[in-house]
Amino acid sequence: MTLSQVVEALLFSAQKPLSARELVGAIKGAGDADELVPNEFSRATEAHVAAALEQLKIEYIEQRRAFQLVEKSEGWQLVSDSAYAPWVRQLFPATKPARLTPPSLETLAIVAYRQPITRADVEAVRGVAVDGVLQSLMERGLVKIAGRAEVPGRPLLYETTQFFLEHFGLRDLDELPNAEELRRRYLPSAGSAKPAPPPESPEPSVEPEPTDAAPVQSE
Repeated sequence: MTLSQVVEALLFSAQKPLSARELVGAIKGAGDADELVPNEFSRATEAHVAAALEQLKIEYIEQRRAFQLVEKSEGWQLVSDSAYAPWVRQLFPATKPARLTPPSLETLAIVAYRQPITRADVEAVRGVAVDGVLQSLMERGLVKIAGRAEVPGRPLLYETTQFFLEHFGLRDLDELPNAEELRRRYLPSAGSAKPAPPPESPEPSVEPEPTDAAPVQSE
């Protein structure tokens, strides 16, 4: 038995992504659960687990397995390879939800790169009212209220959610395309924009679109 095999068993049995710290905790805790069985991995560290994870990731690729080991924002998880999505999707017969519309994507991008941001500042960039679009993004779980700005009127601030990272396969916001450059680029703000932008067509209320990769389920 190897540490990689133990890590693989933990990932296979888990119902959610596991961080290296959680994996170390489970590995070390095995000795407390059964004192009759010696725990040969009781001294495993996060560095050891990280090496085991990398080894498993490479092995799955080289063996061309139907699943992969991916690192998400909250940890590591076994997921089905996206190439097998047409077959895996048959296990989830729910109606496929509508995709994000161009106005939704544009608004979401502004929030993602400039968060936390007020509705007025988003409208200053887009040039149209975004009440309906923001509401739709919140209903889909991609955007949430992050508090209030310390300015007169204390308008609401908006930011992306954990589900946003999962939906687009990001570990953190720094993995956004050209993140550093686009964060520095000048954008108009509410103070410099014309008041009362024209309203935009309301966004339909739809469910989040599932990603192609599905977690590997244990039997």
